[in-house]
Parts: sequence; C-alpha cells; structure tokens
Amino acid sequence: MKIAIVCYPTFGGSGVVATELGLELARRGHEIHFITYRQPVRLALMNPNLHYHEVHVPEYPLFHYQPYELALSSKLVDMVKLHGIELLHVHYAIPHAYAGYMAKKMLKEQGIRIPMVTTLHGTDITLVGNHPFYKPAVSFSINHSDVVTSVSQSLKDDTYRLFDINREIYVIPNFIEVKEERKDGLPCKRNAIAGDGQRIVTHISNFREVKRIPDVVKIFNEIQKKIPARLMMVGDGPEREPAEKLVEELGISDKVVFFGNSNEINEILCFTDLFLLPSQTESFGLAALEAMALGVPVISTNAGGLPEVNREGISGYLGDVGDVEYMAEKAVYILSDDNRLDTFKRNALENAREFDIQNIMPMYENIYRRALKQQFV
Repeated sequence: MKIAIVCYPTFGGSGVVATELGLELARRGHEIHFITYRQPVRLALMNPNLHYHEVHVPEYPLFHYQPYELALSSKLVDMVKLHGIELLHVHYAIPHAYAGYMAKKMLKEQGIRIPMVTTLHGTDITLVGNHPFYKPAVSFSINHSDVVTSVSQSLKDDTYRLFDINREIYVIPNFIEVKEERKDGLPCKRNAIAGDGQRIVTHISNFREVKRIPDVVKIFNEIQKKIPARLMMVGDGPEREPAEKLVEELGISDKVVFFGNSNEINEILCFTDLFLLPSQTESFGLAALEAMALGVPVISTNAGGLPEVNREGISGYLGDVGDVEYMAEKAVYILSDDNRLDTFKRNALENAREFDIQNIMPMYENIYRRALKQQFV
C-alpha cells in the first residue's frame, strides 16, 4: 500500500506513535509518505520506502495567523497525484482530519477517490477539540472520516460522550518495540547519575499542567525521606520552572536532575528503578509503556487510559489524581526491597510485551484494508 501519514513532528505521543508506525510499515514493504511542516523527530529516512514532504506555509501580512490547514490540504492533493498515494492516515483530529477531508473533496472533483483513516490521540478530543470554537469542526471531521481509531477504550468513551459521533470507533492501542537485547545493549552507567545504594526515579513528559509536575516532585520528596534516591526529570514545558523552584524550596536540588528534552530516553530509562506519571489524565500513557518496555515499574494515577496500560500490583500501582501520599507509599514499597523491585521489573516488561509493535501492526493493516474496501464498494 501507498500511505500518507500526517502528524505533528514533535516529541509528543501522537507524533512518536505516527512516526514509529510509519517506520514499521516501511519495513513491511509499504510505501510511506510523511507530510508535515517539519521532519518528525524520530524519523530516519534510511529506508527506500520512506519519504518526507514538507508543508510550506507562505507568510502573508494579510493573515494574522498563517493558514496551515490550507497549505496542508493543497500539499496532500499534490502528493496524492504525484506519488499515487492510496490512503491517508491522519493523526490528531485538529487540524489534520479537517485538512484531510478538504483534500479528499478536492481530489474527488478530479476523479480521484482516496480513503482517510483518522486516529484520535487524546488532547485533540478531551482538551483542544472540546473547546466550543472547535467542537463542530472536530465532530464533522470525525464523522466524515472513512475509518476512525482511538488509542484506548477510555478515549473512545470520551469521544462518544463529548461529541455527536455517528461513526464506529475502533480501539488500537499505542505500541512499543520490545526487544530482549534492548536493555542489555545500552551503556547503563548508573554511577554517572547516582551513588551506590541510591534508587533512580524518572519522570518524562512535556511538562504541561495536565502532567501535575508538582506531584512528581512531592512524591519523590517523600521517597527520598525514606530511601536514598535521585530524580531524573526529562522534558520541557511551562511547568519546568515552577518545578525547579519547588525543588529548591524543598531543599532537594542535589537529588534532582532536569535534563530538558532528550533523544536519549532509552539510555535514561535503562538505569531507572521507578517511573512516575501522576497525570490529571492520559488518553493512553505512552511514556509509561516505554518505561515498562525497559523493565521499569510505574506509579501512576488511575485516570484515562492508564489502567489499560499499568496494572495494579503487577507492573506498578495506580492512585487517585492528587493522592501524593498513596503514590509515595507504594513507590517506597516497591523500592525498599531488592527482590520485590526485581519482581516488579520483570512484571513490567512482561506487561509491555502485550503492546509490542508486532502485535499491534496487523490491527492497523486490517484497518487500512477496511478503509480501502469501504471507499471503493
């Protein structure tokens, strides 16, 4: 199949999933065309089946905000005609599904019919898409997609609850590539980060308010009172500076490292003992899955799709949003005993295997075939 993938080219979960999906599809022999305003951060164009087409948005003083949707729609039309693309797979409802629909209509007038698969990732539904200004456009875009998928049952339920949707939504969970040699082959030099006997706790996110970054710091503060530990804070965003101030106020600056955005996630996770994700909500919890794939147990909230990923008492523990005391207690419970920690690490890895890309990829290929069949019946 010749497939165009439209996504945000950022460190966010939707862009990462879309990129990894395209990479695996290319390895399976499909011809994949990424169409976005910048090359995705994880996209390596070393496969002849992979192509990248940049969307250029001309700057016109007339426009207060440059019309990216129009530029994207036009680029999709041009690339479909030039490369014989058979299917569009757009990630994130706004603005990609809307732009994809416009491209479909323009192509139809030229005698070209092309199906569109829309994957819902989370904030495009629960935060941005639910805004009154965007809600009608989001509902329209979803209802006019040929096939719609969501990354969790929780997100599917939210979509039906928040929008007037008349399409069936198929749940295809996010995925990870689980390799037995993945951790063994990494240069895990714990002594570069922590001293002997110290546990390493990690948080990775975009440091937005929904991630409840102060809770991460507060949970760790309770951990370090009982167990020698260090906290690795990976990522960047508006909540980073307040978190740095909180760390100073608590007097634990010597135990917390702020990395900023990093391309060395695997290297950091490979020496991590526990992952913290106390989010207000998560449509899926890809960061938690990435940690578990490297044998790292997770302490998270029970919000959104997290219970579908992190299993209570097996791969970690889940607490109510804001229940710092419970999450800190369970963190200490896992970290305070070597044998117990090893058991949770093994369980986390085993749980992650259920979401291995080789298990999830056939679901997407079946969805593509369904979309092609529906379009041309």
